[in-house]
Amino acid sequence: MTVRPLPSDANGPPARLPSGAPGSPAVPGVAILPAPRRRAPPPRPRRVEAPDAPAASGLALRPLLALAALVVGLHVAVNMVSVYALHRDELLYLAMGRHLRFWRMDFPPAIAVLAETTRALLGDTDVAIRLGPAVAHALLVLLAGALAHRLHGARGAQLLAAGTVCATPLFLRAGHLFQPVVLDQLWWTMALLGLVHLGRETTFGAHATAEDSWSTPEGRRRRTLRGRARVLAWLSRAVSSPWLLLALAGGLGLLTKFSIAFLAAGAAAALVIGPQRRALLTARPWLAALVALAIGAPSLVGQAALGWPVLGQMRELRSTQLVHVGVAEFLGGQLLLGPALLLALLGAVALLGARWARHGRTAGIACVAAFLLLLAARGKAYYAGPIYPLLFAAGAVALQQGLGGRLRLSRSGARRRQLGAAALIGAYGAVTLPVALPMLPPDVTARWAAALGVDAATRTNTGEALALPQDFADMLGWPQMTRAVGDAFAALPDSARADAAVLAGNYGQAGALEFYGPRVGIPDVISPAGSYWFFGPGDRVGDPLLTVGVPEAALRGRCTRLVPLGVVRHDETRWLVPEERDVPLFLCEQPVPDLRAQWGGLRPQ
Repeated sequence: MTVRPLPSDANGPPARLPSGAPGSPAVPGVAILPAPRRRAPPPRPRRVEAPDAPAASGLALRPLLALAALVVGLHVAVNMVSVYALHRDELLYLAMGRHLRFWRMDFPPAIAVLAETTRALLGDTDVAIRLGPAVAHALLVLLAGALAHRLHGARGAQLLAAGTVCATPLFLRAGHLFQPVVLDQLWWTMALLGLVHLGRETTFGAHATAEDSWSTPEGRRRRTLRGRARVLAWLSRAVSSPWLLLALAGGLGLLTKFSIAFLAAGAAAALVIGPQRRALLTARPWLAALVALAIGAPSLVGQAALGWPVLGQMRELRSTQLVHVGVAEFLGGQLLLGPALLLALLGAVALLGARWARHGRTAGIACVAAFLLLLAARGKAYYAGPIYPLLFAAGAVALQQGLGGRLRLSRSGARRRQLGAAALIGAYGAVTLPVALPMLPPDVTARWAAALGVDAATRTNTGEALALPQDFADMLGWPQMTRAVGDAFAALPDSARADAAVLAGNYGQAGALEFYGPRVGIPDVISPAGSYWFFGPGDRVGDPLLTVGVPEAALRGRCTRLVPLGVVRHDETRWLVPEERDVPLFLCEQPVPDLRAQWGGLRPQ
């Protein structure tokens, strides 16, 4: 209780309570007042759930990590036993790393940085070079499980989504080769995860639990802090923002492949027509776009400095490869996903219509918009690959929750449905594994591909039929060709070798000669093909010029004397793409004009 003196009149003694009155003081002139009431403690924050939201499940981290480790182990094991060499594209990206100019490249430089970093840290064996893509594939597996978790998927849904990314040939092939494809898939999936997070903020309330909430009493207390503590609190909130995830994914995507523009356009359309449109009235999406552009600036600066070579690359791609791709070919290519395509279609329907998935609606609209843009642009079928981890995740959760309305499924049968889907997808993955990964010799792989009877799997980018998948054919013959060129170079007189240069007709030949050539005494290689033109004519005089894969007609009139040295033919010739069969070798003596004078006119158009 609280004791205090009674107030007194100005001209008299202190006031007193009447004697005998309840609560009358025992001490004259002192009043006893009731103690102030204590405030009740604030209620504990509760998780905010939509009325129809499924019960949340924890992330199945340990089994997801086990699947990711299995993926890495599979890729490493295949690389250790494979009889195939590096892919022509891998050889080009390794050459980009050797000629790295971060702010002045005709191609987004992330793959070149990764190439040079891998070579410096791990060496240049096949296992070392391909370890980065294997790890990226493993991260993609984890993200697929995380997407299912964010869509309220239980353990079974998370493992089904992750396992589908493990077993599908599209992702197995991308995760095996040192190409920007798997990195592109990774950044797209990160961005779509950011859109799902953004949808959760709008649907269920931003940061709805005590540990991640800024609307709880603890969060309000943190926002009132002064000085450094307040700055740290702001940074903590910024780091957990889905806009930061979108900015990082967009920037890294721009550093990797310009195809991230299709997702950016799809996401923009989804934000405009989706439930998050009000976010565009705030500064956060525009700041995220600026951060993404800042991260990806080297790609844009390099294009501007070199005269936007990507436009010429797109023209060449359209005239040589995309001309063979129509609506039927693009849609038919999606069928190579096998049973996983059905899971993806179920996921797309769920994202666009199911009430339990409405926080993923913006991400679902972005996937559909990006798919339609790629279809309209007549892109290759695998260009749509990055949208599938999200669709697999949504499909896996749909097997658990149903689609609502008349398509509501009983939860008691969810486990059987998911196990059935996993069995179908796993069986398809096992059957197609020999044509997804280069694990068997070429003759065995060719018989396996013929038995499957899928012509699209063995058709080249230019529409020609092969016995092997083109990626497999592009991994054969490079060491044999390099040895033949090395023998031809060694046969030159000593006086000629001092000034001689080796010129390759395409980037695959140039990359192979540059990678394998030092082992057989071949000097630096030059080529006017694609990115190699930007590397320049080299330091050698180039007289004589040993040409590899250049037709005789292209050399006539450019050499004072042209000497044929034969063609490259070996045991693996029958498995190669047509342009790599019977590769001609010529010795161009006294080029007219000299090599450096000709170089500017050889730029790819």
